[in-house]
Amino acid sequence: MQIESPTRITATDGYPLAATLHYSDRLQLPQRVAIINCATGVKASYYARYARFLAAHGYLAVTYDYRGIGASRPLSLRSLKASKFDWGSKDFEGILQWVIKNFPDAGIAVVGHSIGGVLPGFSASGGRIDRMLTVAAQFAYWQDYAARARFRMLLKWHVLMPLATALAGYFPGRRLGWLEDLPAGVAYEWAFRRARLAPAGAGRLFPQLRCPLLAYSISDDDFGTPSAVLRLLRHYRGSERTHVVVRPQELALAEIGHFAFFHDRFSDSLWLESLAWLDSGTVTRQAADFLPAEPAAKASVLPL
Repeated sequence: MQIESPTRITATDGYPLAATLHYSDRLQLPQRVAIINCATGVKASYYARYARFLAAHGYLAVTYDYRGIGASRPLSLRSLKASKFDWGSKDFEGILQWVIKNFPDAGIAVVGHSIGGVLPGFSASGGRIDRMLTVAAQFAYWQDYAARARFRMLLKWHVLMPLATALAGYFPGRRLGWLEDLPAGVAYEWAFRRARLAPAGAGRLFPQLRCPLLAYSISDDDFGTPSAVLRLLRHYRGSERTHVVVRPQELALAEIGHFAFFHDRFSDSLWLESLAWLDSGTVTRQAADFLPAEPAAKASVLPL
């Protein structure tokens, strides 16, 4: 039987985060823990189906909402000071520290969707991660958007979003039908992102993560284009990085896009591929790109 246990886990600065533990009732002391990091403006509940899948295959899967999102939202979003760097260096770091403390002998995997694949690079304890899987992970630099949609997305996310945020004091995404509401700092960070990630401290943190990383691109994803995914992968200089591309026609589909990887219709295809990677580091499809890990001394001094 599958068990879903809601809990609260504190970020490193004490902020309470809503989390859910997904596991099988047959599981005793977990040997494998998977932390699932959400995309920007997406609730953790969206990933419950994938978490149940991992739980059915022997994992303790942890889903959680970042500060300001879903069940981790305060009464007033206008007064919340938060950035995506906070999501990584405080929220994800707090979840990771909780896992390390409670399951010190377990292998730790991270599954990161979109911005969720960036956050481990902001984590001081990232060196404890054993394996990473990212799906359409990138940091929304506008020139990496798909050419067919670039003008529309530039207008929506880099002009209208900051204007709406300035007017409301936070980004009213739900009212607009554009994802969840976002703290102002997160919205502005997205809207004014440059070609390089450069929050304070990130330059020394990214190279600390030295686990193997498998990155998925979806060919019809306007956000996570190969150029966007590779731009992020170049930051993980200490890791051995494999980039693969999924095309909808391979699965007899017209489209997959940025979000559908986590729909359970892929439980017998893409999810099994991801499980093979998380379990044993097996890559079941041909690599589009392979970036070897750089020596620790070299990786630690390169700028972001």
